Amino acid sequence: MKIRVVSSKEEIESLGTNEEMVHLAFRPSNTDILTLVTKCPNVKALHIPTSYKRTISKSTQMFLDMKGIALIEGDVWGHRKDINDYSEVSDTVYESIDQYRKDGLSDDEIGAKMERELHMSTDLLKFLLKNRK
Repeated sequence: MKIRVVSSKEEIESLGTNEEMVHLAFRPSNTDILTLVTKCPNVKALHIPTSYKRTISKSTQMFLDMKGIALIEGDVWGHRKDINDYSEVSDTVYESIDQYRKDGLSDDEIGAKMERELHMSTDLLKFLLKNRK
């Protein structure tokens, strides 16, 4: 899965309508989130740093819930925006999920194991597990 990294509110206007997951590397206002959701009708998740998630209003969280858009905590470590606008979840992550499921592990066990192995955020792993069924 590709994660579109957005560094500023001005970049929201440059997003395509087909974006499914967006990482906001700035502190978004309610208006920024509404603009993004309007611009990207297919968005499934917004990925934001933990410190920024705390500032999202309850009304905006309810709006995202009603739209079926996940609000995911976490950072995109090691990504260089000057090289690529997208950060990508590796195919090996999905292969690991599939293998662990074949081995009979529950989604909670898979999430805990992969969080330790890959140093990915819990929320992102839960989202990937939920959408990999």
